[in-house]
Amino acid sequence: MANHTSTDRGERAADASAKTVASTEATSPSKSEGPAPAKPEIAEKPVGVERLTHTDVNEVCALYKRVWDGQKGELSPDMVKAWEPSPLEFTSWMEGVTYFAARRGGRLVGVIGLEISQGSGRILHLAVEPDGRRQGVATALIRATIEWARRANCPSVWVDILARFTTASAVFDHLGFQKVGTLHRHEWNEDVHFFELLL
Repeated sequence: MANHTSTDRGERAADASAKTVASTEATSPSKSEGPAPAKPEIAEKPVGVERLTHTDVNEVCALYKRVWDGQKGELSPDMVKAWEPSPLEFTSWMEGVTYFAARRGGRLVGVIGLEISQGSGRILHLAVEPDGRRQGVATALIRATIEWARRANCPSVWVDILARFTTASAVFDHLGFQKVGTLHRHEWNEDVHFFELLL
């Protein structure tokens, strides 16, 4: 099965659907109006990361659907279909893989998996809610997998990311992962970059 991180496929998801909407509206007040009132700062709710359980399956599948439906025009239909599991399919993904959920205010905003095979950890199926990107969600999820791999005495953690998902690659690079290779036209005729972190 292809790794979303690639962004799943690691952050594929994060990268795939990384769309930033910026709105800049600057108006200078007239002299008669006086200084513009200061906008109150809204405290960002912290992101909590916990292990997923089977009771979270429907919520996780809904998250994957939201993330990948927004990419239908940019990604091949086969790719989107493979990354939007049904509850039954996701239950099978959970076999041999430890999944973590990121929640903010009780709402699921991200998910990631870690498969430990032959002593090494592989990051899978990373997805972040479109409106939760660039807020540290992916970083918190990736750090949770790194810590889990360390506790399991893994010597390394790796991830494959579609070359088009440059934002995902940048997140892993920022967290100390090194690009160790590329397979050309590897998944759905797309180049895939491999990143590794030695623990």
